[in-house]
Amino acid sequence: MKKELILFLFAINFTVYSFSQISIKGKITSTNNQSLEGASVYFNNTTIGTITDSKGHFELNAPNSNYTMVISYLGFKTKQVSIKSSNEFLTIKLEEDTTLLNEVVLRKTKYDEYWKYNLARFKQSFLGRSKLAQECKILNEKDLHFDYNSKTNTLTAFAKEPLKIKHNGLGYLIIYDLVDFTIKDKQLFFSGYAQYKNLKKSVRKKWKQNRLASYNGSRMHFLRSLIDKKIKQEGFVVNQFKRVLNPERPSEEKIKLAKELVKLYGNKIDFSRQIESPKTPLDSALVTLKKSRKPKYRDYLYKRNVPYKDMVNLVDKKHYLDFNNYLSITYTKEPEEENYLIGMFGKRKKASGVQSSSIVLLEGKSQIDSSGILLNPNAIFNEGYWAFEAFANMLPLDYQPSKN
Repeated sequence: MKKELILFLFAINFTVYSFSQISIKGKITSTNNQSLEGASVYFNNTTIGTITDSKGHFELNAPNSNYTMVISYLGFKTKQVSIKSSNEFLTIKLEEDTTLLNEVVLRKTKYDEYWKYNLARFKQSFLGRSKLAQECKILNEKDLHFDYNSKTNTLTAFAKEPLKIKHNGLGYLIIYDLVDFTIKDKQLFFSGYAQYKNLKKSVRKKWKQNRLASYNGSRMHFLRSLIDKKIKQEGFVVNQFKRVLNPERPSEEKIKLAKELVKLYGNKIDFSRQIESPKTPLDSALVTLKKSRKPKYRDYLYKRNVPYKDMVNLVDKKHYLDFNNYLSITYTKEPEEENYLIGMFGKRKKASGVQSSSIVLLEGKSQIDSSGILLNPNAIFNEGYWAFEAFANMLPLDYQPSKN
């Protein structure tokens, strides 16, 4: 999954998806056929999971949908399995993990102020800045290790063990196997496997309300509404725009040359003076640097209320998200959170009373499961409100809103 770090009222009628149940049975062993007791077997990003018994056996009852089954066991490589049939008994072998997780990083880790600073960056970017993010607690923070490359301005995070995240806002204990986490410049990239467990057998009223509020306006809500051809009824407005380089902003090459020229003058430059007509190379360089503050891109809206056929392509009864350029998606039934308006650096945005996001396809068209799940979540890039909400606002894929 990919998100941009700076740029990622309730609906009345909900579509409730029902699935036929399938039973998955199998056995987990090592490569030398030793049964693995206590291995975790679950469908990625869902609440559906179990552990193997003393003989390595497991059984899962799950919706007949395109979920990926994940098997993990301490000291062994995590494995993904695509389920093709419910009748087949699965025998799955796990390989021992003989590689040590970035041992150089682990050896030099000190839980000092520098580590605490990187941890704060990790939590803010991974969990997000929403109200729900404040109700998430990573129970094993010291399993996190960080590596910062000053040359590339890149922060990378590693985890010795799966992260245990107690989400008091949504009522889940989330076991997250972090595969990759990178902040480079102003962009965040992370991926992993998540298993959701309810904190209580009975869902508290607070959790039920928060889950519904988190669902409303989310990408999951949008995709399900799109498949069901109910985006307007559910409160979504979709427009289409093109993003182009801003002609008023100098090229990166000109900006680089201007910076090099300015460096030659050291501290002898008066940056505050107004230059109407450049007369020297230095004047031109200063004008170039001033123009470099302009936005790098400009967005041009060219289609309002995008029709279904311009967003979804149906091939062999399978739905594909398929569109050109960018989609601007506005959810009209809920306003922005205060934290979103304040922004990452404390610069307050003007409230619009709606939640606005935009997406672009990174790998061409991408299939949407009948339940409204994007089979390849890395196929699109989020900006705006969806990027802001981050991990703390994500729900398990098997979540279904109540009818009322």
